Amino acid sequence: MRFMMLMIPKGYEKAAAGTTPDPEAVAAMMKYNESLQEAGVLLALDGLHPLASGARVSFAGGKPTVTDGPYVETNEVLGGYWMIRVNSKEEAIEWAKRCPAGDNEVIELRQVFEMEDFPADVQEAASGFTEMQASAQGSH
Repeated sequence: MRFMMLMIPKGYEKAAAGTTPDPEAVAAMMKYNESLQEAGVLLALDGLHPLASGARVSFAGGKPTVTDGPYVETNEVLGGYWMIRVNSKEEAIEWAKRCPAGDNEVIELRQVFEMEDFPADVQEAASGFTEMQASAQGSH
């Protein structure tokens, strides 16, 4: 099973473009990341720039509209993510509980769909997805 662990730091929605994390927090997080890697469960990880340097594309009425960040109505934003492969939701929760997160941070766990999770008609509609996914992962 693959899970995304999504880091949601409270207050990050108001961070200025170019804001970077505290070096001590990064060092603690690196130890955690290394433990994920050493356990063989880490597939990918990245940190994300603040909303102020992002954009949203919405599709009201089928027409794309671009809004530059930050977004007034946003209460929570992603600060980064880990992609892990574990044997159960409970194991993913145990990994999330080990994160050296601060009082203002939350980790949301979301299981990633695997092709076999879908009924046959959906698998047929997504024909070629697995190959596309493998090709995209190989291009990094």
